[in-house]
Amino acid sequence: MRGLVALALLLAACAPQRVSIANYPELEATRGEALFMRYCHQCHPNGAAGLGPSLNDKPLPGFLIALQVRVGLGAMPAFGSGVISDAELDEIVAYVQALHRVAGER
Repeated sequence: MRGLVALALLLAACAPQRVSIANYPELEATRGEALFMRYCHQCHPNGAAGLGPSLNDKPLPGFLIALQVRVGLGAMPAFGSGVISDAELDEIVAYVQALHRVAGER
């Protein structure tokens, strides 16, 4: 049992750092987070670089984030309003901007 606890602690220490909204009251678990996890997380894990670039270090205004999502550039696909509604896109943009603010505080 003691060995399992030690292994769990070791694995937790080696895990990549994640921006956790639980530590920031201004970032409640929102629909934007759920939508981000559904559409964006695969390529931008927790806002960090993955298949796509990091979003946490890009201080873009909301309209440019929305434009990138709608038009897509480079390897990023376009997400039309038939996939992500305008209201959902607003929530994703707010969440991405919040991730950027939290990353800047670390």
